[in-house]
Amino acid sequence: MSVLNSSCAPLFEPQWLAAAVTEPQWYAVHTRARHEKSVVNQLERRGVKTFLPLTSEVHRWSDRRKVVELPLFSCYAFVHIRLSPELWYQVIQTSGVLQFVGNRVGIAIPDNQIESIRAVLSSDIPYALCPFLQVGQRVRIRGGALDGIEGLLTARNGDRTLVISVEPIQRSIAVRIDQYQVDAI
Repeated sequence: MSVLNSSCAPLFEPQWLAAAVTEPQWYAVHTRARHEKSVVNQLERRGVKTFLPLTSEVHRWSDRRKVVELPLFSCYAFVHIRLSPELWYQVIQTSGVLQFVGNRVGIAIPDNQIESIRAVLSSDIPYALCPFLQVGQRVRIRGGALDGIEGLLTARNGDRTLVISVEPIQRSIAVRIDQYQVDAI
């Protein structure tokens, strides 16, 4: 017996034809805030392979300090499934799961991206979260001598560069910003 009922069928028809995959792939699921560990535990009990990257932080209270493990990407967990309506439904019906990331069905994440995160977390290399920025995106510098300056993020020979433009005269200057923190605008 299928877990889907007739009221769910229209949701799947066009997307499943394009998304049908025979091999399991990684997908991100958006979870309720602070429900990531619960979602992963529930899915693992159902036999779904999951990945929840965790980072350790020291939390201090007035009387004690404790090392706690928190999700690296809050409100997200990863599942490794062969995308089918039945498995999709099993994941989406898990308490704490809001939706698959991407279109309504979910967008596959390449294995090498998940493996790269695992490799960094398993090593002693220091790391820090940073905003997801794309070349061509408008950004603002945070801190340092250039604090508050806005421009277009570009890349030259692997270096991050900020292009500051004076639009009315159509002229620009470029500044290397590898040592600066930037936020998307």
